Amino acid sequence: MAETTRKRGPAKAPATRRSRAAARKPKTAVDRTTELSEEVLDSVEKTQRAAIEAVRKFIDTVDQALPAVGEGPSRRQEIIDSAMDMADRLVHTQYDFIRKVIDSAGKSLNRSGEAK
Repeated sequence: MAETTRKRGPAKAPATRRSRAAARKPKTAVDRTTELSEEVLDSVEKTQRAAIEAVRKFIDTVDQALPAVGEGPSRRQEIIDSAMDMADRLVHTQYDFIRKVIDSAGKSLNRSGEAK
């Protein structure tokens, strides 16, 4: 019986190993901080969009339940103004939070840079 030999094609494993090794390269503090900052900003943006949508729905509900009547300020307008103030405070709280996160990340980077 004749033996059949199969020719193997060029091995691709070394190239794959190199790319996997590069992917496992440890992340620097700057890389981790950048990723964290992007995640926090994305989260804040989603929260703000959700808050805006909630205020819109709230105002629509108030408009349906309490139609505008008369010329002067009404109870309806007081409720809407209160909802807008609440949303404004929420946005300012989020800005303060993100500012603190960024300041903290900057301080951490400075400390890690000094330690080297």
